[in-house]
Amino acid sequence: MNIKNLNVLAIGASKNVGYHAATRLLDQGATVTFLLRSPSVFDNDENMKRYVASGKAKIVKGDALKREDVARAWQSANEGGAVDLLLFTLGGYPSFSLTKGLALDPPNLVTQAVLNTLTTIPTSIKPKIIAVTSNGLDQASHKALPLAMKPFYSFLLDGPHKDKLGAERLFAHCAGREWVEGEPLATILHPGWSTTEGLPEKGALADNIVVVRPAVYTNGSCQAEEGGRVRTSREIISGAYTVSRKDVAYFIVEGILKDWEHWKGSTACIAY
Repeated sequence: MNIKNLNVLAIGASKNVGYHAATRLLDQGATVTFLLRSPSVFDNDENMKRYVASGKAKIVKGDALKREDVARAWQSANEGGAVDLLLFTLGGYPSFSLTKGLALDPPNLVTQAVLNTLTTIPTSIKPKIIAVTSNGLDQASHKALPLAMKPFYSFLLDGPHKDKLGAERLFAHCAGREWVEGEPLATILHPGWSTTEGLPEKGALADNIVVVRPAVYTNGSCQAEEGGRVRTSREIISGAYTVSRKDVAYFIVEGILKDWEHWKGSTACIAY
């Protein structure tokens, strides 16, 4: 896929993976519309301010948990031509509990934001979607984790992962993928979700969605740019410990988007 002139809607891209991927896209000529709860996050970012001034980066103030705000973001992004790509990297900031591990407020933050995003896609377009979730969400990928990492995933990340599994359930529906896991908890995704107004029909976005499952994040450099070894696969990666946020962003732009035919419709895993 040619990045130049790509029209992108980015949700959850104020920092971390989404930010690094969005800046890569902007650097290569794409236009990116950001949905931001706090637009001031870019006030001291000279590089981003330059893109905003040029019109290549657009900012919509809003909350992904509010359906009307997401609809406005789609509308704004679509004004400059049909949106080619939705970049969804929302993660939230969990609190820690000795009894529950990490907990989001609300506990279905990512799932609800995904539902709002999918149900407000303008009917005139059929964008490609790259969404970042996490490794170890389902039984098969959890089984492939290093032994030392399993307690970390089972306890500390249990709450956020239940949420991200709900998000994956929605993407699987839209992509028409077989769902072999149990249905998400009702507190994560309400039982009548499949009849939500505006939700694309099952399989309507087949081959248009790539779900990215990274290993545990680090704040390290982009090893792929430095000639380091980074494992990527359409299959589960065994022994996945960590990967840097910058390497995930690099993979999204330089790997998935530039080799869409290979990655389309897949769950893409990445780890060192």
